[in-house]
Amino acid sequence: MDFWQNHGLLFLLGCTFFPRITILFFSGVSFGILSILGWLFCPHILVAIIATNIYWNTNPILCIISWLLAFGGTSTEAKIVRSRDKI
Repeated sequence: MDFWQNHGLLFLLGCTFFPRITILFFSGVSFGILSILGWLFCPHILVAIIATNIYWNTNPILCIISWLLAFGGTSTEAKIVRSRDKI
């Protein structure tokens, strides 16, 4: 299954900048307890896990980029939260 046959650029940007909203309304992935915890606490990593499971065979570069953004996005969010706590 190819990512670009199922989704477009708007979905990709949504998963990058608004992962919780995009996963909740547009992903079509069934939610188990681990998915709910991932959605609550680390949505960027959840997007990378879902992308790797579904699209690794057809789009490995997209999966690698999703992992890089997952670690970068999660750490950036943590820095922003920590800096707001100091104010």
